[in-house]
Amino acid sequence: MPSLPALRRRPALPATAPLLAATGHTLAVAAPAAPPGSGPGGPPPPSAPRRPRATATTGSGPSGYLALLRLPGATAFTLGGLLARLPAGMFSVSAVLMIAASRGSYALAGAVTATGLAATALVAPWTARLVDRYGQRRVARPAAALAVCGALALVACVRLGAPAWTLFAAYAATATVPNAGAMARARWQALLGEDPARRHTATSFEQAVDEVCFMAGPALAAVLCTALFPEAGTLTGVALLAVGITLFTAQRATEPPPHPRPATGSAAPLRRPGTAPLLAVFFATGIVFGTLEVTTLAFADTAGYAAAGGLIVGLQAAGSCVAGLVYGARAPAGPAAARLPVLLALLTAALALPALAATTGSAALLAPAVLCAGMATAPVMITAMTLVQHRTPQARLNEGLTLAVTAILTGIALGSALAGQAADRLTPGTGYTVALAAACAAIAFATRLRAPALSGVRG
Repeated sequence: MPSLPALRRRPALPATAPLLAATGHTLAVAAPAAPPGSGPGGPPPPSAPRRPRATATTGSGPSGYLALLRLPGATAFTLGGLLARLPAGMFSVSAVLMIAASRGSYALAGAVTATGLAATALVAPWTARLVDRYGQRRVARPAAALAVCGALALVACVRLGAPAWTLFAAYAATATVPNAGAMARARWQALLGEDPARRHTATSFEQAVDEVCFMAGPALAAVLCTALFPEAGTLTGVALLAVGITLFTAQRATEPPPHPRPATGSAAPLRRPGTAPLLAVFFATGIVFGTLEVTTLAFADTAGYAAAGGLIVGLQAAGSCVAGLVYGARAPAGPAAARLPVLLALLTAALALPALAATTGSAALLAPAVLCAGMATAPVMITAMTLVQHRTPQARLNEGLTLAVTAILTGIALGSALAGQAADRLTPGTGYTVALAAACAAIAFATRLRAPALSGVRG
């Protein structure tokens, strides 16, 4: 299943300071006033206290990310979000290895995890809607508790040799895992307000955190399940989820206010103009991710480099992580809706590299090609997520972001299935052409985002 210390006390700042701090600016406070009676004008009257003056300078590059983490509470909820997101990359791999070791069937293990993915696609948007209405703390904690119970039930069913249908029911219960990535992005948006440059940096930072989790999570799960015992991956994921959500939701000062009754005009994200083509972009991009991963693993196995397959897939995530940080360190040029088709075209060109490398049968050539393809994915995801944030009312932000993640996961599931069929029936690298076709479709969907009906919408 797929979406970082306590608050430090600071001296009181002038009324303009919160806005400047939220936008990542550096405050230069004027020197204190002279003692009473030392100046020609004497002390200021009590009704007109002297306020420090502030000047602002905008950070860029790595300093921009450091400025984000210096915001009160930002480091704590970032750490909590990181821990809460790691299980998303662990649960499915852990479940497959655990069930296959116990029941001797990868078909059963795959069917159970596919059922969990389908349940997540149905449940996650409703969980996110409850988060928007009642608050992150009130909803995320019980939702995570239900998911923990489902994961523990799965472990118990596997250990006790329960009927196969119980595995499906238990794993489906983990669909209530709250989307920590969406909740973290909502916190950044509440902290940073309408500063587009700082929000761009925050969105890029969160994309890099996602990539770290999806890169480290499966590897951690595989090591735990094989080096310790088959249930170790799931149990570790349960512990990380419980600790991460508890730490994340404990940061009350940065939690966006709930919206029990959405304001007029805050229609459900699915009903807003432009949502359908944007979700289609996420879906097509998910197909790219799914086909890249499965095709790379299948190609490496067929070419006799099975052990290198996982490393090459890791290069894809590593490239995306680095590219996301670099892309977010500089202010974007032009509106996001205009940038997205261009970035998708660059991704399409980068995807041609693995397809060409596969024709050589060389893993040494495939590795840098997959790395380049991974580097092209992060700017696409950052820009698309920016559009979701711009075009979704604050009262429905978690719901909108979770719908995007659901579209990605659905695309990954379909892409994985298509790539698996291509690997079994055709030449090993054929799946890369599926990724190319999906990227071309994403370009077509993205060009519809600049329709006249959306001309008044930001982004």
